[in-house]
Amino acid sequence: MEHKNIKNNPKIMKAWAFYDWANSVYSLVITSTIFPIYYSILTTAYEKDEYVKETGQWIKVPVRNMINLFGKEYQPDAIYGYSLTISFIIVVILSPILSSLADTIGNKKSFLQFFCYLGATSCMGLAMFTGMQNVFLGLLFSITASVGFWGSLVFYNSFLPDIATADKQDALSAKGYVYGYIGSVILVVICLALIMYVAQTPKQGLILTRISFLLTGAWWFGFAQYTFKHLPQFGEVSHQLPKDLVLLNLKNIFKNHKNNGGFFGVLKDNIIFYKEIAKESFRELYRVGSELFRTVNLKYFLTSFFFYSVGMQTIFLMATLFGKSEINLAQDKLIMTLLLIQIEAIIGAIIFSRLSKKIGNKNVISITIILWIFACLSAYFLKKENPNVEYQFYGVAAVVGLVMGGIQSMSRSTYSRLLPKDSMDNTTYFSFYDVLEKIAIILGTFIFAILIDNYDAIRTFFSTEFTLELPTASGMRFASLAMSLFFVVGLIFIRFLKFDTLKEKETL
Repeated sequence: MEHKNIKNNPKIMKAWAFYDWANSVYSLVITSTIFPIYYSILTTAYEKDEYVKETGQWIKVPVRNMINLFGKEYQPDAIYGYSLTISFIIVVILSPILSSLADTIGNKKSFLQFFCYLGATSCMGLAMFTGMQNVFLGLLFSITASVGFWGSLVFYNSFLPDIATADKQDALSAKGYVYGYIGSVILVVICLALIMYVAQTPKQGLILTRISFLLTGAWWFGFAQYTFKHLPQFGEVSHQLPKDLVLLNLKNIFKNHKNNGGFFGVLKDNIIFYKEIAKESFRELYRVGSELFRTVNLKYFLTSFFFYSVGMQTIFLMATLFGKSEINLAQDKLIMTLLLIQIEAIIGAIIFSRLSKKIGNKNVISITIILWIFACLSAYFLKKENPNVEYQFYGVAAVVGLVMGGIQSMSRSTYSRLLPKDSMDNTTYFSFYDVLEKIAIILGTFIFAILIDNYDAIRTFFSTEFTLELPTASGMRFASLAMSLFFVVGLIFIRFLKFDTLKEKETL
């Protein structure tokens, strides 16, 4: 495809933003609402009645089935956290290799399609998760769906500077998030109606929940076709890869390879090619990272982004299990709360995008980080014994909803603006951005899971070794408190951003 008329082309920009409409249903249905609740229900053995002296009331407390792994018993919420960690480790390993391939052969749209289809089919596969007897099957599809979603974003985000000039990137980035929030809300409303109103019994509710996973995969797969139809390819796969046994071109595997040394000869050449690509990709990632961190503004932005991403993404991924496990909020109330968060996030993305034109991206990001810190501290003080805990949870959720869309949109567009102008390495630059974010998530989810599973041991250790009494709290609440420290570090570094010219100050 010719490169002319690509930048600021309304049809291409709309098609790009529409992928958010397609894939954001994964974030809401699988990551945020229905699947975590479903997972919590299937891993709960029973609910016991517990008397609270402070209020004189009886409350329901879920008793979870422990998961045996390699001879050790784990909390199911911790196992879920570890599974997320595994999925992001896979993405971190694959992203630089695949983005390097995409830059080499110019087919990042093909990789975007591959990960889209991996994620969509994995969402459908979650419908086979039916109970503790196949909990690891559910976690496996959860991992591959996560790899598909985040892997596709490496290539999706890298299109932004290719198709829009700097003055339009903030608005286009925000437009993508708005599309995503609207689309995901529509599907969740449909799924919610099925689960809450069509289902007549709890068993029917679980069946219709699994149907929701099928709908999610179909939505993602189907609506992405509009994006794939109009987004440019930037090159042809078949003319660039070695010989004719190639990744994402499987039809060539069944060709007669006699002219190129036979099947195994071609396979050997391809293995050598991919091995060199892998080695070169990590060298390139290191080179790009070194280059970006030599630029003062990018060094401070990326450091800040890493630390606040640890907190932001971990809380986003674990929020539903927090509401279910810590507060035992009813399924319908929890889903409605998370649904309202998405609607509020649409408003937040628009508000912060417009606010950035008045006070700059740096100040907008700082405001959102401060609000995140407030949300973490508030979550720590939520106690299920408090009769008003439900309303307190709604208050924290309202703060999270306001800043969630704003900080994600501003981060993506700010980074895009800070990159070298008219560079052809946008995929590699965004690969580094995405790898940095995934490493932050790996660190965050791992710490969160460790604190959930080992908080009692941690309290005993500090009490014995340092005569320091940590507060009595659940591991999940303490883990939420720990996330606030990462936001504080992120806030400090974002304030170091400096601007050399009035023009930069106006745009950043």
